[in-house]
Amino acid sequence: MKDVRDLKFSVLDKHEVSAVLQMSEKSSCLLVLGHGAGAGMSHPSMTAIADELGTVGIATLRYQFPYMEEHRGIPDPQRVLTATVTAAVHVAAKCAPKLPLFAGGKSMGGRMTSLAAAEQPLENVKGLVFFGFPLHPPKRPSDKRGEHLKLVKVPMLFLQGTRDDLADLTLLGPVREALGALARLHIIDGADHSFHVLKRSGRTDTEVLAELAGTVKTWASALSVS
Repeated sequence: MKDVRDLKFSVLDKHEVSAVLQMSEKSSCLLVLGHGAGAGMSHPSMTAIADELGTVGIATLRYQFPYMEEHRGIPDPQRVLTATVTAAVHVAAKCAPKLPLFAGGKSMGGRMTSLAAAEQPLENVKGLVFFGFPLHPPKRPSDKRGEHLKLVKVPMLFLQGTRDDLADLTLLGPVREALGALARLHIIDGADHSFHVLKRSGRTDTEVLAELAGTVKTWASALSVS
């Protein structure tokens, strides 16, 4: 049976944000998920990711960044965003102390998680998962947003589509290679930044989502027993 709990937690003693803990008796690990820049934790794409992860035994803690919680259009300064990641991880560790803990998120949520981990290790986190790492703005290829990744000390899983306008794979590939054994890149052929695939691909978005969840499960399971 799936257990869904609504939570609140404080960020920098200035903001109170919402979170959703979704787990079951079959959960084998817990993944802390930050949302993308333009859509909050309750967006259908975030809910779909959490639900699909749940089917393979991965519990999730989705949370809001303060600007989204407070209905402001512009993301918070980086220090607030990374502080939110750190606070969310702390809450997750307290909610499920016996489950192996992972962190990451969709687009900006994933990048803020890696920035937080580059500043200092995240509490009990065994690895980071990026659902579409935003390496650069659309049509402005660059790898500067990936420079901090060399400071991250835990394994990282990059889930990327070949049609992702925010991550030129000819740039992301070398970034991953420079990280060596700590990083794995899983490519979804034909998927865009939201992991949507065209009908002519012969696949459905549902099938892609199942592949993403299965990939995370296999990767996280190996780390959970290490």
